[in-house]
Amino acid sequence: MKKISIVGVPEHFNLPWHMAIEEGAFTERGIDLQWTDIPEGTGKMCQMLQHGETDLAIILTEGLVKSISEGNPARIIQEYIGSPLLWGIHVAQESRFKAISALKNTKAAISRFGSGSHLMAYVNAQNQGWDTSELKFEVVDNLTNAVSALSAGSADYFMWERFTTKPLVDQGIFRRLDDCPTPWPCFVVAATVKSIAENRSTLAHILEIINTYTSDIRHIPSIDRTLANRYGQQLEDIQKWLSMTRWSQSQLSTDDLHKVQDTLLELKLINTKLKPNSILETIQ
Repeated sequence: MKKISIVGVPEHFNLPWHMAIEEGAFTERGIDLQWTDIPEGTGKMCQMLQHGETDLAIILTEGLVKSISEGNPARIIQEYIGSPLLWGIHVAQESRFKAISALKNTKAAISRFGSGSHLMAYVNAQNQGWDTSELKFEVVDNLTNAVSALSAGSADYFMWERFTTKPLVDQGIFRRLDDCPTPWPCFVVAATVKSIAENRSTLAHILEIINTYTSDIRHIPSIDRTLANRYGQQLEDIQKWLSMTRWSQSQLSTDDLHKVQDTLLELKLINTKLKPNSILETIQ
C-alpha cells in the first residue's frame, strides 16, 4: 500500500475527496490516501508543502502561485475548481461599517500572510481604487479567531468563502457587505516536486479517481442535502453554491496562470513572473 498525505480546508468543495476515501476508491488501487483538514487555509498549506509535511494539497490558486514564486518546491498538477471563489466581505454584526467604501484604511483580519484572505484583500482594494500600500492586517489563523477579532474590534473586516461563513451571517455574528470573486479558477491540486519525482504514477491514479468523483457528483441523488447536512449549511445556500461551482478535470490553463501572475505582480505581491513550466506539471 502506497501512503500519500493530502491536506485541504474543511469545506464543501472537498466532499468528493472524502467520499472517495470513505468508499475505498483509493485503497482499491493500493493507495493509502491520508487526508488532514487544515482550517487555517492556504498559507498554512503552503508552509506544509514547503517543509515536506504533505505530498498533496487542495489549495487556492493565487496563494500557491505566490508561494512557488518565492521558492516553494511545489507544482500545480491539476485545476480542481474551475470556477471563481466568491469571497464574502464581512464585518461584525454590530459594526458601524455599512458599505465597502467605509472600510478604506481600516484593518483586515487574515488567516496568515500569503493566504487567500490576505491576497484577496489586495484584489478587493484594487477593485475599490484604494492605495494598496495602506492596507493593514491582523493575523488571526482561522475563522474562529476571526469571529473573536471582529467582535473585539482588533480587526474591522474579514474576507472568507461566502457560503462557509453564511451560517455566521444567519446567526447574527457577521454581517456581509458584499462579495469579491476571484478573477481566476480558485482551487488547484498541488504536489511537492519530491512527491512528483517519487510517486508520479500514483499521483496519476489519484487524479484519475478524484476526476471520476467530481465528474459524477452532481448526479448523486440528494447530494445537496448531503452537503447541507455535512457542512452545516442551509439547503438553499448549498443549491445556489452548486449552481455556481464547476469542478475541473484538466490542468490550469496558461492564460489563467498568466492572469494570476500579472495581478500579483501589479499588486507588488510577487517580484517576478515565472515561466509556466516552473509552476505547472502535468503528470497524466
